[in-house]
Amino acid sequence: MSEINVVPYIDVMLVLLIIFMVTAPMLMQGVKVDLPEASAEPVENQDSEPLIVSIDREGQLFLNLGSQEDQVLSLATIKDRVAKVMRANASKPVLIWGDQAVPYGEVVTVMVALQEAGAPSVGLVTENPQ
Repeated sequence: MSEINVVPYIDVMLVLLIIFMVTAPMLMQGVKVDLPEASAEPVENQDSEPLIVSIDREGQLFLNLGSQEDQVLSLATIKDRVAKVMRANASKPVLIWGDQAVPYGEVVTVMVALQEAGAPSVGLVTENPQ
């Protein structure tokens, strides 16, 4: 009676696991912003990838939708694109990455525009204090 030796398969699985663990953080794309620090509870895991609106230090807006994520967009364009996505998938999470140097009023303006576009709730991304 012949038996299957599974040791090589386990080795291959562990190598693939390490590869995925190393490359997963690199898949996070977006515009580099200096996030404010706050201690808050993390949002529960969502199955779908969130829409991320980034606001850099100069107040320029970016959206992680499409192939040109580093393209500066106007608020009206972002509102239009988010509205289209929300009509297709109303449960898609929407997050704002706002640089800590951006005035609070600009972040609130973007939040209001996203809610008008159909986002039921808009989350703010922060970093944990060190």
